[in-house]
Amino acid sequence: MAVKLVTVPEAHAAKVYSTERVGISKATHDAHLALWQGYARKTNEIRTKLPEMDIDPATANQIYSEMRALKVNYAFAYGGYINHNVYFETIGGEGGPATGAVGDLINEAYGNFDHWLNDWKATGMAGRGWVFLGYDHDEERVHTYIGDSQDTFPAWNHTLLLAMDVYEHAYFLDFKTARLKYIEAYVQVIDWDAVNARLPK
Repeated sequence: MAVKLVTVPEAHAAKVYSTERVGISKATHDAHLALWQGYARKTNEIRTKLPEMDIDPATANQIYSEMRALKVNYAFAYGGYINHNVYFETIGGEGGPATGAVGDLINEAYGNFDHWLNDWKATGMAGRGWVFLGYDHDEERVHTYIGDSQDTFPAWNHTLLLAMDVYEHAYFLDFKTARLKYIEAYVQVIDWDAVNARLPK
């Protein structure tokens, strides 16, 4: 059975560092890159072990077993890999009101961009790890969600459009404990073209 491995770039795209204009520093992004690479390494390590895992149901156990350890941590590692993919893919833009089809979807779901923006900021203050904007294929609408861990994007049949990291490592070096200042900076550098590119055609 062939194992498919994931990759993370050795360096960020140049646009990521443009966030320095709002106070999100190169040093923060470089440290953050190392964490993203770590999620990729552990995803690959677990994927390599999964084909060799004991799949006898008699040996699996919900308290502890190899099956539980690998499957739970795989969801965490791969979730962290995906979340950071989307975070860095959609940062480094000009911010401002959402454009294109995503802008239309936000206006439909939230009334107007400013209402969504306040909801997004408040969600960022209420969450413990991530804020997600997801496209619901069943309802054909967008929704904002909290993800309290790497593996808690909560809704099936969604496409993840935007992911804002609100773990302390994303902002502490630049903003200390002032999370709201980080969120205010982040929304000024959303790349709406990249967000629209994630929307299914």
